[in-house]
Amino acid sequence: MPPSPPARRLAPAALLGLLAAPAAPAAVRPAGAQAPQPVIGLITKTATNPFFVKMREGAEREARARGLRLLTAAGRTDGDNLGQVAALETMTAAGARVVMITASHARAIVPALRRARARGVVVLALDSPPDPPAAADALLATDNYEAGVLIGRYARAALGTRPPRVVTLDLLPGHPVGAQRHNGFLAGLGVASLPAASTALARPPELRCAGDTFGDAARAQTVMENCLQRAPDATVVYTINEPAAAGAHRALVAAGKAAGVVLVSVDGSCRGVRDVAAGALAATAQQYPVRMAELGVAAAAAYVRGGPRPAGYVNTGVALITARPVSGVASRDARAGAALCFGR
Repeated sequence: MPPSPPARRLAPAALLGLLAAPAAPAAVRPAGAQAPQPVIGLITKTATNPFFVKMREGAEREARARGLRLLTAAGRTDGDNLGQVAALETMTAAGARVVMITASHARAIVPALRRARARGVVVLALDSPPDPPAAADALLATDNYEAGVLIGRYARAALGTRPPRVVTLDLLPGHPVGAQRHNGFLAGLGVASLPAASTALARPPELRCAGDTFGDAARAQTVMENCLQRAPDATVVYTINEPAAAGAHRALVAAGKAAGVVLVSVDGSCRGVRDVAAGALAATAQQYPVRMAELGVAAAAAYVRGGPRPAGYVNTGVALITARPVSGVASRDARAGAALCFGR
């Protein structure tokens, strides 16, 4: 089930058809005059998370190839809504006709998105939908609930006969991506959970400890250390992303418990896939931010040159990556994951 998409859904093939729509005829200009480059923008949650670094690089390459001027900005940390609002206002003032954004705070960003759209800016949500989803024109993203289900099913099979005693290292309160991954993981694990549309976090009896990490490795290590005090018999740990997984793994190694815990995550970064190959991470659900960026820029290019306004939801794909496959759960190995990491 997709992560609360806008009302009209477009399959990737339909989006590509939209992108191929002919542009409107260019205005006549004096000989030798150059048309100004159309301006678009990309605002990510942070500038340092490898997921968003690759997304920006993919957007920059695609914008150059399509003759667009790309403005980029990021929050200082995951959750920096004010920084994203300021960036959106700056890009709007600079003449951006389309802005792509991975919202740090799904609800708090909505008034700024509405102001930008009222001024004629098309808003494309990448990776993270706003709340409500209709605050953006279109969403290009992983099905984050499906990503959670994949790693939950893997963890259930990897546990064998051991009971699931669960620790979750989550994102931040109320964020739809964090909720969808958390709840999808629990559903895949086979314990009581909540549907994909919920922004609350399910807390079944099997969940022994949980904490917010904001996707940060150092915070995740601290949360994991605290959880090991409360749940020393934990058998499975879910993390919101691979930086959080790295922090959790450090805490597990320091406590001498890494070998007895199934550690799973979401992202599929090149570093994360290396951790899978090394055995530090049992499995990860790989998503493709470069593809999100490329499709977003392509949709923007078609629109600014006379094509239709982008709309709907495009699922940009997810795959389970593991070095230790289990029966009944489709997966790719670490070599395939390395070839595809972040959609390169």
